[in-house]
Amino acid sequence: MVPFFFDPTFLLLLPALALGIWAQSRVQGAFATYSQVYSRKGAKACDVARALMDRFGLASIQIERTPGNLTDHYDPRSKVLRLSEGVYSSPSLAAIGIAAHEVGHAIQDAEDYRPIRVRNAIVPVASLTSWMAFPLFFIGLLMRSPLLMDLGIIFFLGVIVFHLVTLPVEFDASARALRLLADTGTLDSDEIGGARAVLKAAALTYVAAAVMAAAQLLRLVLLRGMVGGRRD
Repeated sequence: MVPFFFDPTFLLLLPALALGIWAQSRVQGAFATYSQVYSRKGAKACDVARALMDRFGLASIQIERTPGNLTDHYDPRSKVLRLSEGVYSSPSLAAIGIAAHEVGHAIQDAEDYRPIRVRNAIVPVASLTSWMAFPLFFIGLLMRSPLLMDLGIIFFLGVIVFHLVTLPVEFDASARALRLLADTGTLDSDEIGGARAVLKAAALTYVAAAVMAAAQLLRLVLLRGMVGGRRD
């Protein structure tokens, strides 16, 4: 068995971990910078979100304030767009960009955008498989049970699929947001760059999460191979 006190495969996670830390720092830095730059029109992020959704006939979608920092999200089940404390009432370029991004998700939902339908459908499955994958795998590693290890790897593939589907959903929502802000004149042309910088930094966190998941999968496969080789 591969001893837990010497697991060289853990080194595979270090580049992905570094990427994740860097991505988070980029988000925090971009948000800190552009949360201090207010749009010339002075509209609050919640009002921008309301105006953009009304433009697409989404008046029935409510906008709520939600606790936390950068906890903004669109809930497709409740049809509610939730903006965090630092975004909801802010007229900053960062807040407006984030609010428009969440509007992008609401529009995806309304237009039956296929990737978001797939993501919403697999969320429960991905949550279950991510919760079960590592316990199954490492119990199998302890018991030297290839079957349990293989089940853990198969379950973790659900996490990989979730991340792969999430990437186009998030990229598309950001692209929609920037087009909306430009086409509606919500932000002037020289202000769009601030919103773009925040959304681009946020997109890096999804890329980093996908890279970490891929590194985890590779680690599990290598551990499985090491145990299999020793059994042989």
